[in-house]
Amino acid sequence: MCICINCHYVDRCTTYHAVETQHEQAHLTDSPDFEPVDPTINVNIRTQEDYVEMEWDVVGCESFLQETGKWMKLRPGEPVPT
Repeated sequence: MCICINCHYVDRCTTYHAVETQHEQAHLTDSPDFEPVDPTINVNIRTQEDYVEMEWDVVGCESFLQETGKWMKLRPGEPVPT
């Protein structure tokens, strides 16, 4: 799971914005202004019968600042990305 959902900077982060783009999800912001230090992204590739599925997750970041439930506060009632 992406650590970003519990990060204080999730709604301002350029890396999370890129992950949203890869997942074709609505952006928390159109203009992220926070450049994180040394984010680490895992990309899981699953080959299906007629397509390739790619899962992008930020699993480490020097800028990570714990704020449990930050993403849920920004998108109440929506399913949390996994």
